[in-house]
Amino acid sequence: MSMFLYLGLPPLAIYALVSRYLLKNPHHLHKRKQPAFYCTHISHRGGSGERIESTMEAFTHAVEQGTEMLEMDCHLTQDGYVVVSHDENLKRQTGQDVNISSLNLEELPLYNESLEVTFHAGHHSTGTDRKIALLEDVFRKFPQIPISIEIKENNQQLMQEISNMVKRYNRENITVWASVDSTILKKCRSINSSMPYSFSMKRGVLVLLLFYIGLLPFVPLGESLLQFYLPRIINRFAFPVKDTVLKSMITMRKSLFKHLAARGIQVHLFVCNEHKDIKEAFELGVTGVMTDYPSLLSSYIQTYRSQH
Repeated sequence: MSMFLYLGLPPLAIYALVSRYLLKNPHHLHKRKQPAFYCTHISHRGGSGERIESTMEAFTHAVEQGTEMLEMDCHLTQDGYVVVSHDENLKRQTGQDVNISSLNLEELPLYNESLEVTFHAGHHSTGTDRKIALLEDVFRKFPQIPISIEIKENNQQLMQEISNMVKRYNRENITVWASVDSTILKKCRSINSSMPYSFSMKRGVLVLLLFYIGLLPFVPLGESLLQFYLPRIINRFAFPVKDTVLKSMITMRKSLFKHLAARGIQVHLFVCNEHKDIKEAFELGVTGVMTDYPSLLSSYIQTYRSQH
């Protein structure tokens, strides 16, 4: 035991000190990423708390409220059009139990007149636009707005169509591949490696593990964004409230977020739909907040900046 302490502790102490130093000063090992965009205000599904989710009206309203990034999900119709919709099956959004992939574009039903906000139970959104949007229309109307596109299905044709459209509209540096599935994300990147991409769930867990064992400062990271649930949001919709403190202690580490930001990796917490959620997220040192209520987030940011 004494021999272990004599021989083992000094290297461990040196490792811990070097790791801690590089955590705070990652520029010594890693060139800082220089993204084409830096977003503080992100609108989830185009701001689904203030207009019907993922419609052109929602996206337009969010941009008018000052959003700096639109977040959306895309699917492919039977006749090959890329449309913006969170769900592949349209039962929740339209009342019709049909899949987007089984319908031609002209057959897609309209959204319901009122939709419950997924991450704000009991609250509903309405709007004059109930049409499922084409991704191309979003690109055409907002050529300079960064967009995060989540891919939920392992559909190579969908990925290829999105990539072709991104190239056609010269958006490779401001359109993000996103997916919780590492296999899907890997395929997206193989189709278009010029687009920035976010962490998959698997890679996010790995980063957290590397952070706790001190190896993160030594490991190169290709991702440009970490998009993660604020723990209280997970608890509010999936787990008992008593778990909030533990999840926060494990995942919400300000030193981790500062390290990633210093490497040019943006950290976005979602889905922050109440003042207290937005406040907590920014106090944790994130670079951006994702919300269903773009006007609420804009108001918070303006108030915060005026006070500081």
